[in-house]
Amino acid sequence: MTGEERTVLRPPADPPAAVRAHRRFSPVALLRACRPRQWLKNALVFAAPAAAGLLGTAAGLRGALVAFAAFCLAAAGTYLLNDVADVEADRRHPRKRFRPVAAGLVPVALARTAGILLVLLAPAVAALPGDWRLPAVVAGYLALTFSYTFWLKHQPVVDLVAVAGCHVIRAYAGAIAVDVPVTSWFLVVVSLGSLQLVAGKREAEVRAAAQNATGNATRAILAAYTPAYLAQVRTMASGAMIVTYCLWALNDHPGGPFHAMSIVPFILIVLRHNLLVDRGIGEEPEELALRDRPVQLFIAALVALLTIGIYLP
Repeated sequence: MTGEERTVLRPPADPPAAVRAHRRFSPVALLRACRPRQWLKNALVFAAPAAAGLLGTAAGLRGALVAFAAFCLAAAGTYLLNDVADVEADRRHPRKRFRPVAAGLVPVALARTAGILLVLLAPAVAALPGDWRLPAVVAGYLALTFSYTFWLKHQPVVDLVAVAGCHVIRAYAGAIAVDVPVTSWFLVVVSLGSLQLVAGKREAEVRAAAQNATGNATRAILAAYTPAYLAQVRTMASGAMIVTYCLWALNDHPGGPFHAMSIVPFILIVLRHNLLVDRGIGEEPEELALRDRPVQLFIAALVALLTIGIYLP
């Protein structure tokens, strides 16, 4: 196939409603609609317990796992309800139209019912340890997520902060689950890292929208941004995060030099992410950790060094 032939190819048109209605539902499609790949974000609940050296204890591990399960349920429910709210827009999107709800593999009514049940179940699971604070944090996460779905995602700049805030709440929930104080260093690094990821995601979406035939019509908020602005936000966040992490890592730690040594893989992760976003990769940040080998190696090195420094002083 020649280059000219490739340039004129377009994704097949979305099937009509009658065809979607006759597609057969399967439990696997419902699970896919819950986006289990994106549950990787909920691993942030392990950050504070790990930094406090509590993942090696039964109580610490149990508390972190309860928080992880609660946020997976909350995320699955909000993904389903978000897909119900955006079903028509998703059907016009070149990639999102293949999501189970938009493609007709999961009926809208079923997705709505399952989403509501999962959203109600999440705080109940969080309350299992008997502490009211964790279900309160989960409820706050749900409130922010729904505010984003129905309002905040239409507000330029605020939408970036809202999505980043969801990541920060996950990290904060991990600290609440094991009852450890949250330091300012931790909050600043997590907040800036979240903002970097969200800005990179939006930047990739803006570039993708400019390249496909439907343009920005699939997500109106993208029209408010330019790649240059989002790159500036991403650069600002990553630079400030590196400085903050270095200041923390270079403090005196009982684990010896391993915290300071972790600066190298940390910076490599940040630089690699920025490179991939500049290449047009980054619309799904969690995919980078699952598919990009350099990112995986840098994360492994960072985790290894911090584990040695925290657990083997």
